[in-house]
Amino acid sequence: MNVVTRWAVALGCSLAIGAAPAWSDGALDARLRSLEDQLRCLVCQNQTLAESNAPLAEDLRKEVRELGASGKSDDEIRAYLVARYGDFVLYKPPVKPVTYLLWFGPFLLLATGVAAWWVLVHRRTRAAADSGAPGETAAAARARVLLDD
Repeated sequence: MNVVTRWAVALGCSLAIGAAPAWSDGALDARLRSLEDQLRCLVCQNQTLAESNAPLAEDLRKEVRELGASGKSDDEIRAYLVARYGDFVLYKPPVKPVTYLLWFGPFLLLATGVAAWWVLVHRRTRAAADSGAPGETAAAARARVLLDD
């Protein structure tokens, strides 16, 4: 290598070192990783920001780190991202009228399924009781009718 190339490489390395991120602090890094675990990847939807490899997730991680390095608290960073992307960016969105279906929808579906199952079982036992012989199930009553014919 000639002298000019060496100086260019040395200058490039020194600029790269000088441009190193300010968030190399261990406590800040741990705090931001914890925050990234609480945020949702907007592309993947079922992964946290920390888990996702999507380019948008990388950009959001970089943005979170820049905000953290600038001295913003976790709540301020969350508020900033919610203002930009809505409650969807939070992996555990708050319970409010807009998110009631998200929070209570699964329980409502479960209750509907249990109620449908109960009605179905109740109808079958009533049909068995009405079919004739005591203790005979509806299937046994149908089989008896078919065999009698």
